[in-house]
Amino acid sequence: MSPIERAADLLRSAKKVAALTGAGVSAESGVPTFRASDGLWEGHRIEDVATPSGWKRDPRLVWKFYHARRANVATVQPNPGHFALAKLEEHFGDGNFTLVTQNVDGLHRVAGSRNVLEVHGSLRRTRCLGCGEIEDQGLREMEGVPSCESCSGVLRPDIVWFHETLPPDVWAAAEAAAFDCDVFLVVGTSAVVYPAASLIPLAKGGGVKHPAGKVIEFNLTETDASRHADVGVYGPSGETLPKVLAEMKLA
Repeated sequence: MSPIERAADLLRSAKKVAALTGAGVSAESGVPTFRASDGLWEGHRIEDVATPSGWKRDPRLVWKFYHARRANVATVQPNPGHFALAKLEEHFGDGNFTLVTQNVDGLHRVAGSRNVLEVHGSLRRTRCLGCGEIEDQGLREMEGVPSCESCSGVLRPDIVWFHETLPPDVWAAAEAAAFDCDVFLVVGTSAVVYPAASLIPLAKGGGVKHPAGKVIEFNLTETDASRHADVGVYGPSGETLPKVLAEMKLA
């Protein structure tokens, strides 16, 4: 039995499914991945554009970086992997499929996924440092350091930067989804960024009130997640996920 067939068999028997997605999914749509081999993130030191200290030093530079990232995302579209995950949510129904993503581009929602937990935030949202309001700005063009329309306070990207904690409510929901699922999908993530990567052994381990879940890995090659995987499906997720759906007669 091929990995595609084995993955389809596990999903057919599942009642609750959760998925963890990472940069590899968006890379297939043309979104630049996390950082280059020289340690720079799109030409910038991470300390300068993605940390609280970088923001304190130069909010204009930080916003210049995020304006560029937003402009890039505005030029791309979801790929077949995004749409396949949305199709799986439709198949399993409300409350039975949770998509946890480390990506901040919002492409899962564009593809039709609804129950999405964005553990690292979203490029499409801003957070006011004055009144605390979080607003969906879409990908409209913005300039400089924008201000809040409600209180004139300074806006920052609603992104979880390095040295910041994940949103407690979002993270709690992600842990619950991983613990409760029958099958956990690992898609396009190297499983080295924590705490997101900790969801994989949580799903695999189960607990007293829930049996251990099955883990299916969809990655280009083996990763740190592979040791937890019951099935490894290797290749572009935009190709392999649709093949699994076709095997399930969902495509």
